[in-house]
Amino acid sequence: MIFDYNVIWEALPLYFGGLVTTLKLLALSLFFGLLAALPLGLMRVSKQPIVNMSAWLFTYVIRGTPMLVQLFLIYYGLAQFETVRESFLWPWLSSASFCACLAFAINTSAYTAEIIAGSLRATPNGEIEAAKAMGMSRIKMYKRILLPSALRRALPQYSNEVIMMLQTTSLASIVTLIDITGAARTVNAQFYLPFEAYITAGAFYLCLTFILVRLFKMAEHRWLGYLAPRKH
Repeated sequence: MIFDYNVIWEALPLYFGGLVTTLKLLALSLFFGLLAALPLGLMRVSKQPIVNMSAWLFTYVIRGTPMLVQLFLIYYGLAQFETVRESFLWPWLSSASFCACLAFAINTSAYTAEIIAGSLRATPNGEIEAAKAMGMSRIKMYKRILLPSALRRALPQYSNEVIMMLQTTSLASIVTLIDITGAARTVNAQFYLPFEAYITAGAFYLCLTFILVRLFKMAEHRWLGYLAPRKH
């Protein structure tokens, strides 16, 4: 078997265009997913049963159903309702890019909310007692002590979620978007070279994963360095 480098070389602009699409999908999904995950995470640690159960039900349903099903429901499913097609939301819901970002953001918000909730529950009692001793209100305590501390400790788990979301963005090609995987599908459809097409896509994802891992390692070293064991 001979690897056809010429085809891949000619298709590189298509792959780099797919790379831009993948990065946009990832960045927007993570941004809006994190915005939604913060209040959801706080709801998950609430002592109010209704508040807690509402957030739990959301995260349970989202984490318990496949990402592909959620994407299909948003992109294909909503279009069957006439009220949706006639609403002001239709220009957005008819866009593959918007639907993909929405589905990915909803999915990552559920997982990230549980990560944040777990970190909040693991907050050392000493930090809470120190905040109370300073006379902080509950809102100020969460703003200045609990949330910043929890977000720092959540970095290792959140890095895994970011990597998983990077891989998940490959589903966008199913709804006609030309991301990295979509570029590989296009090359395969044109030249019938699945090995060359998809091994190149895999190389792109591998490079992105390496970069993300290194960035998170740097972030952990900066913000979690105080938790590392001291060398004697």
